[in-house]
Amino acid sequence: MISVCNTEPVVIKMWLEEIEDNTMMQARNLANLPFAFRHIALMPDAHSGYGMPIGGVLATKGVVIPNAVGVDIGCGMCALKTSIDDLDTEALKRIMSVIRRTVPLGFEWHKNKQDESLLPVCDKFPEVVERQYARALYQIGSLGGGNHFIEVQRGNDGFIWIMIHSGSRNLGKTVAEHYNKIARKLNERWHTTVPLSWDLAFLPIESDEANAYIKEMKYCVDFALVNRRQIMERVKEAFCEVLNGSVHFEEMINIAHNYVVWENHFNSDVLIHRKGATRARTGETGIIPGSQGTKSYIVEGLGNPESFESCSHGAGRKMGRKQAQQNLNLSEEIKRLNDKGIIHAIRSERDLDEAAGAYKDIDIVMANQSDLVKIKVELEPLAVIKG
Repeated sequence: MISVCNTEPVVIKMWLEEIEDNTMMQARNLANLPFAFRHIALMPDAHSGYGMPIGGVLATKGVVIPNAVGVDIGCGMCALKTSIDDLDTEALKRIMSVIRRTVPLGFEWHKNKQDESLLPVCDKFPEVVERQYARALYQIGSLGGGNHFIEVQRGNDGFIWIMIHSGSRNLGKTVAEHYNKIARKLNERWHTTVPLSWDLAFLPIESDEANAYIKEMKYCVDFALVNRRQIMERVKEAFCEVLNGSVHFEEMINIAHNYVVWENHFNSDVLIHRKGATRARTGETGIIPGSQGTKSYIVEGLGNPESFESCSHGAGRKMGRKQAQQNLNLSEEIKRLNDKGIIHAIRSERDLDEAAGAYKDIDIVMANQSDLVKIKVELEPLAVIKG
């Protein structure tokens, strides 16, 4: 832990040295929630989000807060190690070309419905999922936009790795917005002491609305996982096609970083909201990506109770998207990647929102959470596809 703020009703514990004003204001709002439990935890990648900081962990008693999970429910990382120890540039370019042909990127979906058996099984679909189900059949196995990526990496263990960052696509966004809207209406009706301007509208856990949200949230988490699995299958097929099948793959590592779940902390059963934070129980394998052009890490959790057994989900932004597009130098960002020989996705000023310069220094982020995780494998980027 780096610092503590004890000026609010609930303590704010932080694993970062510098914090922007808006992020701190959002953390103070969390610390003033009447149902916040024990303390607020901010991971070293924390930056302002909608209502709650991304890179934040909130424990609550008796309520669930849709905005403390966010719109990309179940978003997370997966990674796997291959059996190969090197890839020449030509083979790498061919692999990335196949991936671009088989995995829809950004706002794109599949042109045809995907196999329905791929979707998570549910005895009775909840309200929003049922309405979105037909569209989800076209979205399974698609990457999404923003900071979502597919990356081929070289590990310091001597092997080539594959890493994917993706979420629940439009399904999670629709669920999140639906239940946040319901929570806002109910909170306004109840004249709650939590200001609507904080964007932290809540649902009492005993309510039908909270139970419905949790059921739909869980489905979105499952959907996000099978989405990543399908993308990974396409990437594995690209490797096999280009390398004539002469490659084997280890078991996929998977972690999510946007969800709410019942856990026991400090001898109390509480609802843990992780928004841009990864669970890091003792011995648990996790994934912490850097930015485009910087190292990523396979880590092992240390189970630190002060972070609610959590760690960062990445490097974390230091610039907003528009700010990065306006302030970063396109030539310098391209040179940064070219000098490392990385096949990258920076083509125009519009792409600068995902340039390395828009993100925090991953080395500092990792140093700040040395009491949360230990590094198992360092991964250097070779090629990246951005949504």
